[in-house]
Amino acid sequence: MQPVPQVTATDVERIVRRDFPTESYNAVMAALHQYGAEKWQREKHRVRLAVLKLSKGDQEELRRQIEVAKSDYRDVLAYAEYPSYMNEIPPGGGVSPDKRRQIIDQDWLQYKDWLNRK
Repeated sequence: MQPVPQVTATDVERIVRRDFPTESYNAVMAALHQYGAEKWQREKHRVRLAVLKLSKGDQEELRRQIEVAKSDYRDVLAYAEYPSYMNEIPPGGGVSPDKRRQIIDQDWLQYKDWLNRK
């Protein structure tokens, strides 16, 4: 079982202000709001944070990740929240339960560190 972050619109705004230049705030927020406009687009704040994490402050990458999210939001969630798991666990498993838990715990810690960074 992997932990799931509980995030808000306030978290999204804080990360935008932290990771992007002040003059880009409105453009970044407008781009982020492209995801979550449709009723079928789930977990909008969580997905928007995943997009922000994957974009690393790059507006072009932000737009690309938004398009990925609009296609399948799980792709951005998986790589933002559990990057080591996605890169180290082969499809179908292939690692011990202890190793799997260790990777999940490390990924969760890196996500919380990223989210709470000043």
